[in-house]
Amino acid sequence: MNFLLKIFYKNIAALLGCAIFFGLISCDEDLTAINKNNNTNFPSQIINNANIVQRDSGMIKLRATAPLIEKFEFIDSPYIVARKGINILFYDKKKPKEPGKIKANFAKFNEKKKFYEAKGNVRITTNENQMFAMQSVFWDQNKRLIYTSDTVYVTDKDGSTLVGANGMKAKDDFSEYTFYNNSGNINAKKIPEKGR
Repeated sequence: MNFLLKIFYKNIAALLGCAIFFGLISCDEDLTAINKNNNTNFPSQIINNANIVQRDSGMIKLRATAPLIEKFEFIDSPYIVARKGINILFYDKKKPKEPGKIKANFAKFNEKKKFYEAKGNVRITTNENQMFAMQSVFWDQNKRLIYTSDTVYVTDKDGSTLVGANGMKAKDDFSEYTFYNNSGNINAKKIPEKGR
């Protein structure tokens, strides 16, 4: 009888061990299924009253200020966003003391694609003192291309104005640009005479 009782207890212990093992595995599977549905689109870094300086070989390339900058990096396409506006000064090696300026109500930067977008009262002032005003603009850093399909208002330092009703495309250093469906008031001194 003692022998039968020992076998009975061993079988119950083995049965309980299997039940606990399968119970733990099924709980683990349920947790992974639950974790798949968790939202990962939340900021990993938040900077209030940001004042960012970017340097290259000791020279300041960019200086940005914003009331709020958020970095989202736990997603497939990480990005940085400035929801409350941003002011950027960008410096050129040719004219390091005269920075260009960008101001917008909203800005977003996709880190993988190196793609920027700015929206809401966008103002770009080049280091040559040309001012571009529009509602949105996009910058593809890899292609070195800035473009928009919004109406663009350009004011030159001499007071000349140009309106690109269907947007523009430009090199990112504004050395070349194309306006679509444009009109304006240009200083006559800038128009070359025939044969020149």
